[in-house]
Amino acid sequence: MLEKDIYPKIASELKVQPHQVEAAAKLLDEGNTVPFIARYRKEATGSLEDEQLRELEERLAYLRGLVKRQEEILAKIEEQGKLTDDLRRAIEKATKLQELEDLYLPYKQKKRTRAQIARERGLEPLANRMLLASDQKGSPEAIAAAFCQEDKGVATAEDALQGVMDIVAETFMEEAKVRQSMREHITKTGSLQTELAKDAPEESQQVFRMYEAYEEPVHRLPPHRILAINRGEKLGCLKVMLATDHEENCRLIERQLHRAPSIWTKYLQLAIEDGYKRLLLPSLTREIRTALTEKAEKHAIHLFGVNLRQLLLQAPLAGHTVMGLDPGYRNGCKMAVVDPTGRVLDYGVLQITQSDRAREAAAARVLTSIRKNGVTLLSIGNGTASYETDQFAAALIQDNHLKDVHYLITNEAGASVYSASKLAKEELPEYDVVIRGAVSIARRVQDPLAELVKIDPQAIGVGQYQHDVNQKELASTLDATIESAVNHVGVDLNTASAALLRHIAGINATTAKNIIAYRNEHGVFTSRRQLLKVPRLGPAAFTQCAGFLRIHGAKSPLDNTPVHPESYALAEKILQKLGFTLQDLRAPEQLERMKLKRRLLDERKERELAAALQAGAPTVHDILDALVSPGRDPRADLPAPLTRQAIVKLSELKPGTILRGTVRNITDFGAFVDIGLHEDGLIHISELAKRRVKHPLEVVSIGQVLRVMVISVDEKRGRIGLSLKRVPEEVSV
Repeated sequence: MLEKDIYPKIASELKVQPHQVEAAAKLLDEGNTVPFIARYRKEATGSLEDEQLRELEERLAYLRGLVKRQEEILAKIEEQGKLTDDLRRAIEKATKLQELEDLYLPYKQKKRTRAQIARERGLEPLANRMLLASDQKGSPEAIAAAFCQEDKGVATAEDALQGVMDIVAETFMEEAKVRQSMREHITKTGSLQTELAKDAPEESQQVFRMYEAYEEPVHRLPPHRILAINRGEKLGCLKVMLATDHEENCRLIERQLHRAPSIWTKYLQLAIEDGYKRLLLPSLTREIRTALTEKAEKHAIHLFGVNLRQLLLQAPLAGHTVMGLDPGYRNGCKMAVVDPTGRVLDYGVLQITQSDRAREAAAARVLTSIRKNGVTLLSIGNGTASYETDQFAAALIQDNHLKDVHYLITNEAGASVYSASKLAKEELPEYDVVIRGAVSIARRVQDPLAELVKIDPQAIGVGQYQHDVNQKELASTLDATIESAVNHVGVDLNTASAALLRHIAGINATTAKNIIAYRNEHGVFTSRRQLLKVPRLGPAAFTQCAGFLRIHGAKSPLDNTPVHPESYALAEKILQKLGFTLQDLRAPEQLERMKLKRRLLDERKERELAAALQAGAPTVHDILDALVSPGRDPRADLPAPLTRQAIVKLSELKPGTILRGTVRNITDFGAFVDIGLHEDGLIHISELAKRRVKHPLEVVSIGQVLRVMVISVDEKRGRIGLSLKRVPEEVSV
């Protein structure tokens, strides 16, 4: 592939136009961020979306790396004086790194091999003769005898023929077309076989019991099974083999390389068999296993990213004074009350699972705090002792007729990681580490995005096999996911933490701290332009970040919208065309009039307006949407999380029971749903819909509230089977 071919190839893959790819590549090369390009450079890119731009960025890096590697390989082969026109064309046509490396393999510097030793002994001319396979008369042994040189280690004709076969074996197995065809054939027809290691611990044997004597075609292995097998092999619990028909494979190679019989046929067959078993098969086994792993890891990382984005973008329960409860047995239940802004009002440790007297004291303590602080929501962590805390909360609400108080079970994954972090110490220096966890559990229902960005995403636990995949790629994907989510929502410049600000386009950790320091010293921001006074936040960074930062009560109402400062003049012209002024953005009755006019502007009228203003239609469309809803949180349109006032008991669950629950995690094989118990129920992929579902993400999403039917209960193992497809449509819970 040549540099000029990159844009058309990416365009074909993404099903867009080459000029869109070229424009996006130029913007990326200039240092622009993906969120900024997606939101504010739609005219240039033809409205490429965030996900398309990230895929484009990834492919651009890969293909540029491919071109660079092509140049390196061409230079190295040319240095050896072996670069032919055909080889150059083949290298330039390669579109995958694997193809390139296959072509380069015969010319690559290697450790001293059997074939190299044979060449050093002067056997290459005889090997070339065998490779031609044109001799129809004579004896291979007699011909080989002429190459005997005892001082070089070739004492007999058999020694010569063995050395020649070593050269032929290596030559054949390094043929690019042989490697590629055999790679494809084994991938298509081979299978992965596993068996339990005899010395594996009993506990591990139980975990990997399904792989005791397991076999599945390579091309049908699902990603989660590949990663499970890899984990078992890494732990020494599984032995893994790539099964394939070796005799058939050798025949296929022979038909590809040696078509006409000659006096060398026997030796060529022996060389192919030896080269296949000794050189090709081990190499291709590693390559195929690596390819399977890379594909599975990419899928798992993508799934983690999708789940994380859905989790981060859950609807906030704003306006509540929340009591966070971090359950525990021996060390008690940690409690923290936070007001609607996240400020801590009360805290302590409750003994809920000890004696009746301790439980009564805990109830009195909680009731006093609820009434004193105006608590309207209890957020209970789903860890150890959450079931008992759930019972405690339900009984407290019912016994005291707290009609305005609800509770919900909150995924506490990562709370302990946050509470012991440097960031938590800086944010909550006066509180003990255990109380910080309860504060996190309370705050994460008020604003999941603002709180969860403080936690290492790998600790949140909304994926599968996240510890078994490439950690660098996982971190990169999760960082991009958080960046995308944060910039999609936007951030209040005067209340955001440094942890949240650093994910805004154009802002790094240092700049985020500088913004906080400036805010602490000079007071709240009243204009986006004040950002230019923040140390190390220059014009370039301002351009990237300004549109994603909101200022409530700013001097200009536009500072509380997604309209970029570079488009303020255009926004005012649009308002004027519609018969409004900037100040009308602060008047509710005027906003209602504006919304009505906005609804009357169809796509044709928008284009006419854009043309009249000599502006891009996508930009005008986005400004219109922003003007009618200043300060709008895009998460407001999502359904609120499920809250409860009564408990669900495992002993009460029976097949056929209809419940409401919240999707907590999505894997390849199904979705885990919180139905108010310590254990989440599983909706297997086969129970998600009456139609065939390729992946659970087609049907459900993280945070979604569902009506589900209980189809199985295993109290001993704590497993609950659920179904979505069996719930009658008329049932209301």
